[in-house]
Amino acid sequence: MSLPHAILTALLEKPSSGLELTRRFDRSIGYFWSSTHQQIYRELGRLEQAGRIRALPTAAPARGQKKEYEVLPAGREELAAWVALPEDPRPVRDPLLLRMRAAAVVGTNGMGTELCRHLALHESQLAEYQEIEERDFTPPPATGEGRLRHLVLRGGIDLETFWIGWLTRAIADLDAA
Repeated sequence: MSLPHAILTALLEKPSSGLELTRRFDRSIGYFWSSTHQQIYRELGRLEQAGRIRALPTAAPARGQKKEYEVLPAGREELAAWVALPEDPRPVRDPLLLRMRAAAVVGTNGMGTELCRHLALHESQLAEYQEIEERDFTPPPATGEGRLRHLVLRGGIDLETFWIGWLTRAIADLDAA
């Protein structure tokens, strides 16, 4: 049930049209909560039907004009209630880890190449996160809201750093075997 909460968060940050929202997902929220454009548009309809958001009135309604949405008090209350809920960490479900377990049984043919490919992907993602940090969080934010956004980014940086270290060790271990 996190997609509606991700959308409410994004709309509270800035009222947006569906297109603007999907672009913002692609540039920020999508780094840690991915969603297709179709899912976002469907959820906008559900949130509007549930009375949590509304399309802002336009000066001159026209066919095909983008609707811009804002969060209503019920949406803010829903988001605040969701933020306060306890939630346990989720177990890791990573296909690469399962494939490595399977390789222990059927052989490691191709696994080294795949590990190197994953390493390159994580290095690229880390570089992108570090560019965002340099661009958007230098100097570090002084406000609570800015600090929380920076902490989310730091979580991504730390996860990529973990994967790079782990993959580097896994490649070395596989090469040594």
